[in-house]
Amino acid sequence: MDKNKIIEHFGADFFDKVLAGLDRYAALWCLSDFEQIDYYSANCLFACVSAKHGLCILKISRPHSKETVTEYNMLKDFNGNGLCRVYEADVVNGVLLIERITPGTQLRDEPDLNRRLDVFCQLFRKLHKPPTDKTKYPTYMDWVSRIAAYLRNRTDFKDLSEKMTKAEEICCSLWKRYTGEMLLHGDLHHDNILKGENEYFIIDPKGVIGDAVFDIPRFMLNEDDLYEDDKFAYVVQILAENLGIPKQDIRLLFYVEMCMGNSWSAEGGDDIHWDSLLFAERMMNEANV
Repeated sequence: MDKNKIIEHFGADFFDKVLAGLDRYAALWCLSDFEQIDYYSANCLFACVSAKHGLCILKISRPHSKETVTEYNMLKDFNGNGLCRVYEADVVNGVLLIERITPGTQLRDEPDLNRRLDVFCQLFRKLHKPPTDKTKYPTYMDWVSRIAAYLRNRTDFKDLSEKMTKAEEICCSLWKRYTGEMLLHGDLHHDNILKGENEYFIIDPKGVIGDAVFDIPRFMLNEDDLYEDDKFAYVVQILAENLGIPKQDIRLLFYVEMCMGNSWSAEGGDDIHWDSLLFAERMMNEANV
């Protein structure tokens, strides 16, 4: 276990929780052969072997994590069917034992753009389903309105707040036209699409309610070198043709997601990517020309 990296990203108290958790869940769920995965976001990940379930991932988040709750609920709602399975859970303490996809090659490693787009569109078309209980999840509109309201209460992000408020207005308009109440992944991009032996699977759902169209732009944000006019136009064209969504709306969705992502960065104390944000704004404005 890389103690220094865990402490650097999560703090010493979280490291102590992880250390105790490995012993606890090894005994509770009959786990062995732990190997830390060198990936740090909101979770600490360990590949392991379960005597009952086989190859697994032990995912440790902070206690009382809302994201852990919604991820667990969505994985239970899907029970496989294109997503990884959840085998065991201690939701209160932010711990999930989930299926390990092997070989687990990320879609990002696929060198051909058309192949990446084809995989995304295939998964997208069969992904979304109604929730068993929509009250267990926030809505995509909740996400947008919450971060917009947060920025309006800050005095140090005036320019970003103006763009986020504009994004909120656009999202409200889209929300009235795209009225599906489906379970959305919420973070459907290349690193969360993994290749199994014969097909691709989806991992790490956020669990959020809305029309399926709101699951499109996160993929675009994570496409390498997208911020070139020709490539952007091509990606929009392919997505529009394959998913039946007007190109203008895809550009609007992209702007909303770009504003929201940068607003979350500001909230977390990270850098704002103004070049990307201004590019998204220009692409949005071109949709109205």
